[in-house]
Amino acid sequence: MVVVTGLLTLGDHRPGLGFPAANTSILAGSPARDPIFQTDVPLDRTRWQGIVIHHSGEPGGDPETMRRLHMGHGARAMGYHFLVGNGNGMGDGVVHVGERWITQTPGWHTVGPYADYYNQRTIGICLVGNGDRRRFTDRQITQLISLVRRLQRQLNIPPSAVRLHRDVAPDLTGSPGTHFPAAVLDQQVVNPLR
Repeated sequence: MVVVTGLLTLGDHRPGLGFPAANTSILAGSPARDPIFQTDVPLDRTRWQGIVIHHSGEPGGDPETMRRLHMGHGARAMGYHFLVGNGNGMGDGVVHVGERWITQTPGWHTVGPYADYYNQRTIGICLVGNGDRRRFTDRQITQLISLVRRLQRQLNIPPSAVRLHRDVAPDLTGSPGTHFPAAVLDQQVVNPLR
């Protein structure tokens, strides 16, 4: 486990918007101190059976922009549980904890024939950026892997249940894009003992 090298700044928790969780590496110590697990209701350990990774499809963005976009399409809030910034709209590698995670409610993040299952049972993590046009930042990928590992440990999510959006809806999306480092994710999360 990587030890935290800096202090954690939480910022203000604003209902309906979530809060920034961390811009550091894996947090040491108990989950009780990890802001990822400071939810308004107890963690729903039976609900969360997997993780789906997405990209925003835009070069920049922030939680409020994403929330407005999703609400414009009929959602009640930002559809993802977590958003990871790229330095264009929100800090590079900053992890935003969304309202859906704070309230332990289903996501609105997956399309396709199995969307209902994935939205109800999986955690949606979105990287700000367009993975079809350019690579994600190193800091984004580091923070993504840290977040995924923390969620896996706390919720007992098996490596096989960490998926890319394109894997669960291959005929409808390429998210998180051709430049997403799937091999890095595979090596560090899916098959970390290789």
